[in-house]
Amino acid sequence: MAFFIPEEKITEIKNAADIVDIISGFVLLKKSGRNHLGLCPFHAEKTPSFTVSNEKQIFYCFGCGAGGNVFAFLMKKEGLTFPEAIKYIAGKYGIDVPAESMTPEQKKRVSEKESLLSVNKQAMDFFCKALFEGDSGKKAFEYLKKRSISEQTIRDYRIGYAPESWNSLYNYLIKKRIPLGQIEKAGLIIQRSNSSGFYDRFRDRIIFPIFDPNSQVIGFGGRVMDDSLPKYLNSPETALFSKSRSLYGLNAARSECRITETVYIVEGYFDLLSLHQHGIRNSVATLGTAITPEHVQMLRGIIGKDGKFILVYDSDDAGIKAAYRSIEIFDRGYADAKILVLPSGYDPDSYLVKYGVESFRKAVSGSLGAVSFLINCAIKKHGLSIEGKIRVISELKTALVSITDQVARSLYIRELAEKIDIDEYAINERIKEAENGRKNGITLYGAGGIMADREAEASARRNASSSGMGKGSRLERQIIAMMLQFPEILPEIIKRDVLSNFADEDLRSIGKAIIEKRSLRGIKTPGVMQAFDDEEQNRIAAFLAINDDAWTREGCIRLMAQFEYSRKRQKDTSTKKIKAAEEIKDEKLLLELLKEKQIQALKKKKNNLKASGGEKLYDKEIR
Repeated sequence: MAFFIPEEKITEIKNAADIVDIISGFVLLKKSGRNHLGLCPFHAEKTPSFTVSNEKQIFYCFGCGAGGNVFAFLMKKEGLTFPEAIKYIAGKYGIDVPAESMTPEQKKRVSEKESLLSVNKQAMDFFCKALFEGDSGKKAFEYLKKRSISEQTIRDYRIGYAPESWNSLYNYLIKKRIPLGQIEKAGLIIQRSNSSGFYDRFRDRIIFPIFDPNSQVIGFGGRVMDDSLPKYLNSPETALFSKSRSLYGLNAARSECRITETVYIVEGYFDLLSLHQHGIRNSVATLGTAITPEHVQMLRGIIGKDGKFILVYDSDDAGIKAAYRSIEIFDRGYADAKILVLPSGYDPDSYLVKYGVESFRKAVSGSLGAVSFLINCAIKKHGLSIEGKIRVISELKTALVSITDQVARSLYIRELAEKIDIDEYAINERIKEAENGRKNGITLYGAGGIMADREAEASARRNASSSGMGKGSRLERQIIAMMLQFPEILPEIIKRDVLSNFADEDLRSIGKAIIEKRSLRGIKTPGVMQAFDDEEQNRIAAFLAINDDAWTREGCIRLMAQFEYSRKRQKDTSTKKIKAAEEIKDEKLLLELLKEKQIQALKKKKNNLKASGGEKLYDKEIR
């Protein structure tokens, strides 16, 4: 990025950004002492371990080890490149990023993602224009009015219309000189199977643009206005769009979800629009797929660890199937969900139109937890005869096994036992049988199941520990932490040439980056976070910088003296070992010790030359 935007401009953008402000757009943060805490958006966790320091402008997760500055967060969370993260923050704070700083060749190196966003934006403009023009557009507009969608909602959500023609969008985009390959990669056209050429994916459909949380168009959904099939058609998976990670309306709902710490989840575009029109703006819609772990993790980061999920379905059968699917997913995301099934024949849209928002809220107040909902449904289905009770237990055992929290499972078993009047022990025995079957690989506990997920989290915590705490020697880690937290000591670090004696290369690189960045005027110390070579160094630096150690100049001098003494003692020990090997005439050991000493000397020489730009000469020398 330094080749595209001047370093001074990056510094200006970095210093203008407020990391708490930026991350709060994705994660519900709460003040805790000098820092802010929230649920990590990068892994599932029960209790917040994701820490954001407003003072230091960095984040670090003590659960999975993710860490860095505001640029690193956006790159990891949104999949942005560094230039894209710079532009995102610059736009948010009204900072101009001059295009003239780019050469013509550099302008061609625009990322595929940025290109696809541009194509989608122009396609959305085309669909919106088509809705308000021509006879076919009038037909679509009248259809929306019949569905009680107001013109204001149509404009706010950029709803459009895809003409019936086979190539109207194709011709429009080609005339705009958009490369054919980009249009195809955006999923807007399909290649003909029996001849050359392409045709539009969306034809004679109401078009719903799908936005990411930053209100950029990542895909489209299209609905027919008659009984044609398929009723709904979504964009294919692209570099921008994935159904399992995208939610319709999230960009408009995110703020209200955070304020209320509640999110309603529905299944259709019209359901979502109706909820929003009736003032229930903390609602999102899945895109033709069931709720996924990615959805739960994303939403839980917004509504917080105690936030409420309310799944709204339009029939008993749909609600039951959704509840069974959701139990394991919400359990893995450490989230609790309630199920609201509306009366037969109604979806959220039609129910709100007929009965109004107050009646809907009253229905919500009577919604049940997913397991309690399933218990009631099973009893209603099978009855309370002896055979019925057996079927109820058999039907529910899979759902109960999916609950890994033993306390929660015990409470649900007690609820079931009381409702069907059977001893808890008997139900427990059936659950254990089912659980043993799963542990033997029969069902969910295989790859991608609960056990794999738990092991992945445990592994993430181990990796987090090793990425920061276990890197290099304790003294080397302390010195880097000191440099990050007490930059006044940097001149003394340079004077004593402390870093040349570091054994760990990652820590040495981090130290050198800190020293290099100190020369930039006006930069905050955390600005060095953008200078590290890779994500691992970002993680280490964030871990070492996030703590608040009480540094004084005298304490820093003592730490450096201790480190220098430690290195000298290691060298003295090495010399003593060599002398001992000479005295006992152990030639094999002597050769090994001398070789080791030579390697260490060469490494130190290389590091010194690297710092002064002479590494290539060194490589030539040793060859």
